[in-house]
Amino acid sequence: MFAFFSSVIPTFATVPQVSDITAIDQTSALGRILTEDVQVVERDQQTINQYIQADKLAVNFTEGNIPEEHARLLLFPVDDNKFCLLLTYILPSEQHPFHATIHRLQFLPEFFNAYPPDMLMANSPFRFDQTTEQQFTICTQTQQLLAQLQAAQAITPFITSLHLTETAIQLLRRALESILLPFAACQVPACRFLAYESEREKVADARTYLEQNFEQSITIKELSRKVAMNECYLKKGFKTITGKTIHEYQQVLRIKKAKEMLKEQRQSVSEVASKLGYSSISHFSTAFKKATGMKPCELLR
Repeated sequence: MFAFFSSVIPTFATVPQVSDITAIDQTSALGRILTEDVQVVERDQQTINQYIQADKLAVNFTEGNIPEEHARLLLFPVDDNKFCLLLTYILPSEQHPFHATIHRLQFLPEFFNAYPPDMLMANSPFRFDQTTEQQFTICTQTQQLLAQLQAAQAITPFITSLHLTETAIQLLRRALESILLPFAACQVPACRFLAYESEREKVADARTYLEQNFEQSITIKELSRKVAMNECYLKKGFKTITGKTIHEYQQVLRIKKAKEMLKEQRQSVSEVASKLGYSSISHFSTAFKKATGMKPCELLR
């Protein structure tokens, strides 16, 4: 199924003018994703033109803080009929379990001056009186456009800028289409394979393997090889059948076992963290509290 939600944040009487991506980190999706447990290991900034800016971040997450692959659109008014729009694409690495790449594109208010206000306001999520954030699925075409954004090279800087501008506008168009038509704009043919029993059995095999080896860290690539299934199909099929991502399912299994080890077997927090494959007690405690609402030591009282 497609991930889709929207949150509406009322604006205040005075909204600060926005001039670059860094200035809105704390109000954007990234501001909430990059918590104290996340390390930014690399950042590349790029000016596409005077109205569009981009950057790419390489970040490391902890076990209990890894986001699912998705994109977010944040739009907020900065003045009458003037908007700033930020696209954030979060792509967890399949080779490195706790690593992710985050792409961002910011469209400054001047970009939208080329379009009549009535034309903008006729499209969701453009509103003059509120800030809106909406989440959507990253489809194959979007992934290809993001790759083009990073690899763009041309004969002259001007032609390169034209290429980047064209790619950025295509990404904006696809984002708006995904929000307006979430099931039509980014169709996922991979889900059709679930009509075949043999393919459903592969997903079931992956589920069984996780249940038998939940204390081990395994990447999606490794799991897909074990069950002889395409990585993309496995991710989509697993979420469709279980209602959870592979990482979420692993976390549920580990936390369930952790509760048993703490409450019934009376093992220490450090012993449980170590046996369940957490890199540190703090990472285990964070994941446990996020899942149960309590600290693991509370079960030992």
